[in-house]
Amino acid sequence: MIKAVIVDDEPKAIQSLTWELNHFSKDIEVIETFSSPEMAISFLNKTSNTPDCLFLDIQMPTMDGFQFLEKLTNKDFAVVITTAYDEYAIKAIKHEAIDYLLKPIDSDDLSSTINKLKNLTTKNINYDKLEELFYKFNEENSRQKITINTDGKLIFLNVDDIIFIESDGNYSTLILKDNQKLVVTKKLKEVDALLPDKMFFRIHNSYIINLNKVKEFIKPKAMLLCNLTIKSLLLDSVN
Repeated sequence: MIKAVIVDDEPKAIQSLTWELNHFSKDIEVIETFSSPEMAISFLNKTSNTPDCLFLDIQMPTMDGFQFLEKLTNKDFAVVITTAYDEYAIKAIKHEAIDYLLKPIDSDDLSSTINKLKNLTTKNINYDKLEELFYKFNEENSRQKITINTDGKLIFLNVDDIIFIESDGNYSTLILKDNQKLVVTKKLKEVDALLPDKMFFRIHNSYIINLNKVKEFIKPKAMLLCNLTIKSLLLDSVN
């Protein structure tokens, strides 16, 4: 039996999908429904009764479906996207999610989705797909955020929060606003590849700076002085 949770800000849409799932398949049980994404997040992050599938509306007033997914600490379930809007971003990720249902939901499309859910061999398959979805969505979103994989989790970082990045061999340290630091197991060139070109500049072999955070530029009198002063200038910009 596939345990399903439905999240949609429209109660009528929840009612309709619940009815269809109950009548089109004996293999799915709707264990919870939520019209409040905040309540759904609280349930999914705390419950021991983890669902096998989440039917998620993308267009919600307090947060969209992508923001909802970012707030989940437990993503060990399949995700089926539901929406009334056939937008370009949705098309871009259609083949990265388990499935995509356009409202009003067609019975044949729903049957196809149910078959896909039944054919899943492990929940981890969907986790890989979900990770790909996040990366692709951030690329489609003009790279205002970057996705960093560290300590077994994905961190979604606003690029404007980054002051500079410092290299330490196979590691890089991201210096963020409010003097926060994030150490990642990526070489500096790998981090550089994630950043918007027009916003960040590799000023030295060991440093990438956010050009929006530069307050002044002091021309060094010699290359030796350049190497010695880069870090102090950047640290001053943080403070």
